[in-house]
Amino acid sequence: MRTSVRMLTVGAAAGLLLGCVSGPAVSKGADGADRSRVLVFSKTAGFRHDSIPEGIAAVRELGATGGFAVDATEDAGAFTARNLARYDAVVFLSTTGDVLDTTQQSAFERYIKRGGGYVGIHAAADTEYDWAFYGGLAGAYFQSHPAIQPATVTVEDRSHPATSGLPRSWERTDEWYNYRSNPRDRAHVLASLDESSYTGGTMNGDHPIAWCQEYRGGRAFYTGGGHTKESYAEPAFRQHLLGGIRYAIGAAQADCRPENGYRPLFDGTTESLTAWKQAGPGSFSLSDDGTLTSHGGLGMLWYAGSEFGSYSLKLDWQVAGDDNSGVFVGFPESEDPWSAVDNGYEIQIDATDAPDRTTGAVYSFQSADVKKRDRALNPPGEWNTYEIRVEGERLRVWLNGVKINDFTNTDPVRSLRDGHIGLQNHGADDQVSFRDVRIKELPTKGD
Repeated sequence: MRTSVRMLTVGAAAGLLLGCVSGPAVSKGADGADRSRVLVFSKTAGFRHDSIPEGIAAVRELGATGGFAVDATEDAGAFTARNLARYDAVVFLSTTGDVLDTTQQSAFERYIKRGGGYVGIHAAADTEYDWAFYGGLAGAYFQSHPAIQPATVTVEDRSHPATSGLPRSWERTDEWYNYRSNPRDRAHVLASLDESSYTGGTMNGDHPIAWCQEYRGGRAFYTGGGHTKESYAEPAFRQHLLGGIRYAIGAAQADCRPENGYRPLFDGTTESLTAWKQAGPGSFSLSDDGTLTSHGGLGMLWYAGSEFGSYSLKLDWQVAGDDNSGVFVGFPESEDPWSAVDNGYEIQIDATDAPDRTTGAVYSFQSADVKKRDRALNPPGEWNTYEIRVEGERLRVWLNGVKINDFTNTDPVRSLRDGHIGLQNHGADDQVSFRDVRIKELPTKGD
């Protein structure tokens, strides 16, 4: 969570009405602990969406249940360094046109660079066309839209809190924006539109509609949904917004680096499991939502389709509680899971053991950077994303986009230059789930 300067000011409650909230104030939860605070900004200098009141009400309700306080304003005077320091994120709710002057823009730029969060909803992309910083923060500018109609949203990232609870194909009705540029190379795309499912898409079949990124020191989330009043009553869309806000305020972690060039090894379908084999006891079950969950063990589901020598492996994982599992790399083909233990390396998932045997550790060989790991780690019940990058004998680990381990192998028996990858099912008492295993093969280079 971003550190905010908060002081108690008499009369601050009055500032919770629409308008500038002047003077920092402490937000306390029922238990007396400080809560995150979000500012909803909905000033319009162009088209005005009649769904703005519903949007404000929805964010307030999400805050009441999600543990963050919400203020709302249409007064650009709220964009001062002192006032913005009160907030963990600012939500631009269907803003349009030029809504901030140069002084206010400068204050907001400094706020983002100091770790502030941004959430853009729908027409936030139809805002501040002459302010390059904002355009980069939002990710793309609005170009046009067809009539309101149903469409299929393809959920590309199913670990981010904004999309982890959504189906792989999300059917909903909204006003679907076309954008002047594709943000995929700059931001991490969470969901895209299937342009064959509706009429009026103009982005040549690659049509991002929700994305996130780390931008100039801050966190940014944008969703193109939210034109209609009905959107803010949809449970799935509300959960989508809540996850985006939680990411922006730092209450949930996610890998929001751009992701291009990966191919799936397991994409949630039965067909994608044909190249995988189970070694040893136990198994994994595949649920309707495309999640693999471990049962029994000690065994391992390993990818037998090919070996890999220089690659970036990404996968999403979740533990139910105090559960043990790991991702194995660099081991030879074998029906014995202990061959991977003896000849490869395990990247541990369990966070409750000794430092060299917990989340992000190269098991029993090198601990992760524990402070970075702890800041990046989502708790049991939430999804995490690993990137495991192997180049020569060098093995690096990113957790939710944060590099937490950098290890170099010196044991010829455990050479990383060729080998298989696998997912461990550790035992009957351990319940671990995996999603979306994908790989990008990298050019071979020396150590």
